[in-house]
Amino acid sequence: MPEKSVREMNELERKHYSLAARTFHATVMTAVVLGLVALVIGLGLYTYALTNQYIAEAFQCSRSAVAILEKVVDVQPLANDVMTAYRSQSEETDIDGFTKREDYLLIRSVLEDFGNSSNMDAIYLAMYDRDTSAMVYLVDPDENPETQMLPTEWDAVSTDGMEHFLSWNGEEMPYEIENTSEYGWLCTTGVPIRDDSGEITAFVLADIALYNVADGMKKFLIQYTIALSVATMLIGYLLTRRMKKNLVKPINEIALAAQEYVKARQEGRLDTEHFSMLNIRTGDEVENLSLVMADMEHDLSAYMENLTKVTAEKERISTELNMAAQIQEGMLPNIYPAFPDRPEFDIYATMNPAKEVGGDFYDFFLVDDDHLCIIMADVSGKGVPAALFMMASKIILANNAMMGKSPAEILTDTNTAICSNNKMQMFVTVWLGILEISTGKLTAANAGHEYPVLKHPNGRFELFRDKHGFVIGGMSGLKYKEYELLLKPGAKLFVYTDGVPEATNAKKEMFGIERMLTALNKNPDAAMVQILENVHKSVDEFVKDAEQFDDLTMLCMEYKG
Repeated sequence: MPEKSVREMNELERKHYSLAARTFHATVMTAVVLGLVALVIGLGLYTYALTNQYIAEAFQCSRSAVAILEKVVDVQPLANDVMTAYRSQSEETDIDGFTKREDYLLIRSVLEDFGNSSNMDAIYLAMYDRDTSAMVYLVDPDENPETQMLPTEWDAVSTDGMEHFLSWNGEEMPYEIENTSEYGWLCTTGVPIRDDSGEITAFVLADIALYNVADGMKKFLIQYTIALSVATMLIGYLLTRRMKKNLVKPINEIALAAQEYVKARQEGRLDTEHFSMLNIRTGDEVENLSLVMADMEHDLSAYMENLTKVTAEKERISTELNMAAQIQEGMLPNIYPAFPDRPEFDIYATMNPAKEVGGDFYDFFLVDDDHLCIIMADVSGKGVPAALFMMASKIILANNAMMGKSPAEILTDTNTAICSNNKMQMFVTVWLGILEISTGKLTAANAGHEYPVLKHPNGRFELFRDKHGFVIGGMSGLKYKEYELLLKPGAKLFVYTDGVPEATNAKKEMFGIERMLTALNKNPDAAMVQILENVHKSVDEFVKDAEQFDDLTMLCMEYKG
């Protein structure tokens, strides 16, 4: 693979790595590999056929020579005399006595005629001696004194190799191939001559040097290589030309149309057509690609128009959500210290919505000079619907509280008001307490909200498991109960929504009440701001990068007396 991208290449590099070039290279490589495989197979078959052809020719010559010798001369006397002389191993053997015999000369003449009229390297008459495993020459028509074998001269032969000749059935071609030091690879074939009793008298044998086969293989290899090279180049050229026409050129046209399309979009021209103007008629996937790109161009044009409208609408909604968030934030007490002229208590609260606007809310206000109302609530659902329901609930709760009602009466009347017109069937959990500032008596009621947390003077934050009533808006006609707590100077109250204990990390583990109490007791005597920051920091460290699922709302009040 090239290290550069196509856009970084120069013209020469692009041609080198183009589809046409790769097609040509792949075609050549494939043709070469297939050609080599075919060459090996063809060369093997050619060698086998050529070798069999030479063997068959030599065998037929030997067979014909035997047929003629059986008609014109009796070879048995000469064979018997030569074998007798061979077995006697006498140095005084009269070789000339054999070579001047009439039967020797006649046999030599016949063999010489066959040798001159064929491709055999040698044809001769010999006899096998089992005792010495030797092939004893009887007549050799070779005219070269250095290679001519005279009567009684012999060569050692393989016993296993001679079995093909000794057991010949008259149909198959007996032959033996061996690697000789003088002639290299040599193939010997032949036919036996039998007497009247069927015993073998002698063999007419023919030798073929296989270098002739090697010469034929060399010629075949040269011719095949030339033919393969021409065929490879021709096929590569034709395939490359076809590839350019049916694939490379259409793809380049599509790529150029894509570049023009991007350029038109960058210049703000939306009424142009680039892919639709292509006239690609390949009848395959490339033509389908051009048609798909044309459809995509039309769809994108429509999509861009819709996207512009959607983006404008989204910006409008985002602006309105920001305004809603600001309105919601403005409805909650957010100026601290909240009551700078009241040294009897201190209070601080925060809210972090999970979305642009949230459903949690808190509130605190003086009902009169001696009574402080504290509210912590959590509306069902998220987003804008929860925020609207939250505002309505907050107003109703505050109006009932300002009428001097007890916490139980406030929750009861608020539930009645909300249930009277709650088509969306939403609800809100509420913890509401009224502190009598002069005595420290806290009267509270809980409508399905989280347990409050108390810290007595010089003590630690502990969960106070108060009695729960049903959620506000869940069912009409409910009556709520209240309870009383006596706060001593130095006592602290912590109320919160379920977004604190149910904060979840990436492992789907919840923050939990125990971790919340640990964070509160990290520095229980700290100021209200510091206490809430400790809890918020612990939640962030636990959740880490996990998405905030719920609103996170907390309030802490210290009674100083």
